[in-house]
Amino acid sequence: MKILLTGTNGYIGMRLLPLLINSGHEVICCVRNSNRFSINQEMLEKVSIVEIDFLKTPDLKLLPKGIDAAYYLIHSMSSSTDDFDKKEALAATNFNTYVQNLQIKQVIYLSGIVNQNNLSKHLRSRKNVEQILYQGNYNLTVLRSGIIVGSGSSSFEIIRDLCEKLPIMITPKWVNTPTQPIAIRDVLKFMTGVLDNINCYNKSWDIAGPDVLTYKKMLQLYSKVRGLNLFIITIPIMTPRLSSYWLYFVTSTSYKLALNLVDSMSTPIIAKDNNLQTILNISPSSYIKAVELALIKIEQNQVVSSWKDSMISGRFKQNIQKHITVPKRGCFSDCKKIKINNPEETLNKIWTIGGETGWYYGNWLWKIRGYFDKLVGGVGLRRGRTHINELSSGDSLDFWRVLVADKKNRRLLLFAEMRIPGEAWLEFEIDKTNTLHQTATFRPKGIWGRLYWYILTPFHYFIFRGMVQKIAI
Repeated sequence: MKILLTGTNGYIGMRLLPLLINSGHEVICCVRNSNRFSINQEMLEKVSIVEIDFLKTPDLKLLPKGIDAAYYLIHSMSSSTDDFDKKEALAATNFNTYVQNLQIKQVIYLSGIVNQNNLSKHLRSRKNVEQILYQGNYNLTVLRSGIIVGSGSSSFEIIRDLCEKLPIMITPKWVNTPTQPIAIRDVLKFMTGVLDNINCYNKSWDIAGPDVLTYKKMLQLYSKVRGLNLFIITIPIMTPRLSSYWLYFVTSTSYKLALNLVDSMSTPIIAKDNNLQTILNISPSSYIKAVELALIKIEQNQVVSSWKDSMISGRFKQNIQKHITVPKRGCFSDCKKIKINNPEETLNKIWTIGGETGWYYGNWLWKIRGYFDKLVGGVGLRRGRTHINELSSGDSLDFWRVLVADKKNRRLLLFAEMRIPGEAWLEFEIDKTNTLHQTATFRPKGIWGRLYWYILTPFHYFIFRGMVQKIAI
């Protein structure tokens, strides 16, 4: 089959793509920016790529004809707290316009469980998108999912952060809300199982695991699997906004995502009984099994995708690839270079920088900088990195974003997503003479930007000098 995969760069899309390819399907990957489509060369040769922003006026010439089915995986919840529902409605409407004359047989939409009368804004938006898609010129299959548990999913990473960092928690009352989580591998089984299945046309199904648990119980069971001691004290006075700040400062989530998640966490998310499991012969895993599988993937460094690598996890929502050319005029820079004896080992050290490895020199200073960044609404250091020794364009790396990760030409270029009065780049490059060049570039905005650089210059001198010496081998 010829399949259109929207939201390919997202958490679900990156996991669904190899399954579709391995099943022999011809996949058209729909992305906003092909420069940050990070898949390996072998997989890249097997797909077609189309750049489309569904929030812009449709250009009907972009999509090819002959598409048999499409996956609709577009959402905007993490990009805004005010108008994400309008953006999601617009994207769905524009999607219908794009495909109205393509004679697509089936569209599969991954939504959320919406069985309550009083829904959160997030779930109301998902339900509204479903209604818009039902107006399209195709057969729609809607899979309404419970909270997804898997390595790299936003929900699981929040649970992991809380349990690993806080042995004693003072929690808001929404931790007693019941929910029905589902393992990521089961979500993918359902998504591939309904493909080209006429019994699933023009129907909406709830998909969830077998366990109905409160968020408190989910935290407790995670701690049990990890062998951690956990004490939870629930208080009724913590408002949604305070709860959002609590998640934002303790976990790696962004504030906008935290606010929207807290809004949804007061709504019970329980699946209705249906026979989709019987139709597809799927027996979903328990919550404990889902946690165990996620932890195995993390320990084996086999995390396929993470919500943190999405652009919505950072400060900049526009195409930051425009920053790929480092400016020279009107900038301050700190340039260090050093001769190296083992370029391969040095390159490996560069490719493992950040995250659990740290920054090789003055890590406590980096942590303090990350803490202050978090205080002023920045991303801080808590995103870490998805892979221990792999980097691709578009990946998040602590409070940086990877612009160029060219191991063949021995160059890594990072762009700062921290809160600063200007723009900053950090570049590592090994030239043909086996000299390591480490260059920090800062383009200030106004007088505050210049003061910022002058104040930090003494710290930069020691940090950057120590870092290049530690990296060089």
